[in-house]
Amino acid sequence: MTRPVLLHQQMRYRFEFRPYRRPFRQPLHTHHGLWSVREGIVLRLSDAAAGKVALGEIAPIDWLGSESLTEALAFCQRLPNYIDAETIGKIPAHLPACQFGFESACEQWVYPEPTQPVLRVSHLLPTGAAALSAWRSIWQSGCTTFKWKIAVTELSEELQIFHQLRQALPPEATLRLDANGGLNWNSACRWLDLCENQNIEFLEQPLPVDQFDAMLKLSQRYRTPIALDESATTVAQLKACYRRGWRGIFVVKAAIAGSPWRLRAFCQNPDVDIVWSSALETAIARQFIQTRLIAKLPQHNRAIGFGVDQWFADDWNSLDFVQRWHTL
Repeated sequence: MTRPVLLHQQMRYRFEFRPYRRPFRQPLHTHHGLWSVREGIVLRLSDAAAGKVALGEIAPIDWLGSESLTEALAFCQRLPNYIDAETIGKIPAHLPACQFGFESACEQWVYPEPTQPVLRVSHLLPTGAAALSAWRSIWQSGCTTFKWKIAVTELSEELQIFHQLRQALPPEATLRLDANGGLNWNSACRWLDLCENQNIEFLEQPLPVDQFDAMLKLSQRYRTPIALDESATTVAQLKACYRRGWRGIFVVKAAIAGSPWRLRAFCQNPDVDIVWSSALETAIARQFIQTRLIAKLPQHNRAIGFGVDQWFADDWNSLDFVQRWHTL
């Protein structure tokens, strides 16, 4: 597969960047803690002579394995005002969100026409008992797949809410559980025992990253599928887990996975089971992921986890990208 950013080695782009902050309507509670504000960077590559502009997005999540926002900002600050494709192609692997942001912007020069696929969407429910009512309005909008984070409070309390949620959801609804690595072997087995006949699509990252072999055993022991997330954040980690024998589901957050062309090459493997998931990025990165990444790959039947707009308190979706740039 030819690397797109290397097709125009001689082209030089004017480079600009601006940080952004997007507060959540309510904090997102995960096993890693409370998350109240989504911060990232919008970058702009332009060629005044050609009259062309492309925007990219750097949306790091350091507690999921990417660089920090501070590291991403420092990298951008070190770059000159004009950069070329060779510079973009040499962004180091320890800056995966930067790799994605720059290469996704650069690819828009190579592949200017996006493809609009028809994709089913999974929506993220609030944690705890709030999920018992939050699903209804989402269901009425046509969504049938939901994601609910666990391992954020006492096990007995979450199990009780889980039973109530399963009873409340229509029979045709599909539920995904995400532990963010917050369970141990015994609690993971308890959840999986309960999931066996509950139409649970998968249990995501039940154990910490350093317990890969144990998760492999869980995937072989239970019928409910196990999905890797934190264990396979970057393309290098995806490849490593596959080499070690993982044939279960990979939850892929493209915005922090690294180089889009390397990710695209990995996902061409027909044995790889992918669930595309949001990193709470803006529509700048999301449009690239959906129209220039997912749309160029073999179709997967699983709903994409991009139903997150309801978490934000701003009006980002009401402005186009050029307007948004000028508000930063």
